[in-house]
Amino acid sequence: MPVAADLFIGLMSGTSLDGVDGVLVDGLASPQARTLRVLASAHQPFGPDVRAELLALNQAGPDELHRAALATNRLARQYAAVCDDLLAKAGVDRERVLAIGAHGQTVRHRPGEFDGLGYTVQLDPGAVLADLAGIDVVSNFRVRDVAAGGQGAPLVPGFHAWWLAGRPTTGWQVVLNVGGIANVTLVGPAGEVLGFDCGPGNVLLDLWAARHLGQPFDDAGAWASRGDVQAEALRQLLETPFVRQSPPKSTGRDLFGTAWLEAQLASPAWSPGGRLVAAVDIQATLAEFTAACAEQSLMHVPDGPGTVESVWVCGGGARNADLMRRLARRLDPVPVQSTDAIGLDPQWVEAAAFAWLAACHLHDTPGAIPAVTGARKACVLGTRHRA
Repeated sequence: MPVAADLFIGLMSGTSLDGVDGVLVDGLASPQARTLRVLASAHQPFGPDVRAELLALNQAGPDELHRAALATNRLARQYAAVCDDLLAKAGVDRERVLAIGAHGQTVRHRPGEFDGLGYTVQLDPGAVLADLAGIDVVSNFRVRDVAAGGQGAPLVPGFHAWWLAGRPTTGWQVVLNVGGIANVTLVGPAGEVLGFDCGPGNVLLDLWAARHLGQPFDDAGAWASRGDVQAEALRQLLETPFVRQSPPKSTGRDLFGTAWLEAQLASPAWSPGGRLVAAVDIQATLAEFTAACAEQSLMHVPDGPGTVESVWVCGGGARNADLMRRLARRLDPVPVQSTDAIGLDPQWVEAAAFAWLAACHLHDTPGAIPAVTGARKACVLGTRHRA
């Protein structure tokens, strides 16, 4: 007798380029489901060579198509290994999994540019992963929204709103997702949903830590906590047009990368007295910039920032104690807490979102919200690859 399939896997590898996060979840098999249970979770870091190649593919370079194809195959193999790990941890057969939702790796994100439509490009492991895992895969989620005139990002607000539905509230709830890039979801007391990328999350902090500490990230923000914020330099960062732009909006390493940071540091604001400020002070200022972008995002709450009741933080930034202190100080008196406090580990929120997006695809339900992405219509997202 065949086993009933009722589970989903969500896989996420984001702009932080730290590796693949995966979750095996229950509670999405029915369109009416309003529960989510994480049965297993797993993380597999990218090796230095994989991370370097994925980072390089964010810029124009020689033989890009060949290199991107091979990087996609490597990504598919690593995704498949995470799936095997999840199934082993949960002790369940792959036949019980309805589908895998696989984000893929974003290497370019330029919606609305060049010809008015623009593009978003993810290394899409869907077909190879379906063959390796023996499970249907839904992937390549962003392109359909861009085709409809949207930003193709962020895609997680629909999941955040679904997840928060039914929580008693008289004000706005905010989910702040701090990955490489930070995005916010604003959920109103009557169920209204807005969301947008608000600026850099960890991407600049990781870049600077790699350069000066020889480490992929500043663990818990310990280094940044020892620096002094450069007020004039921070003001300059906050003048970045993207930060001041009204939503819908999205961004990525195409903007907030090495070239952008080098251009900022060339300004006199970073060299009082003719000498570049200390590296630790630059790290502190970049951390404050991430927190300040989150603070400014609350200006877009329709009823005003004073109506925000709670801010829930997820993504790697939730593990950065220094950043959490900066957010708490800037957003006071609104409580700032990790999503742990409402039942979902912050590291697994995005992976769970892509499990949910895969379920939406199978249920023929739109996954993106036009009020978030700016698309002309709500679209069913993703392409299904049969195992």
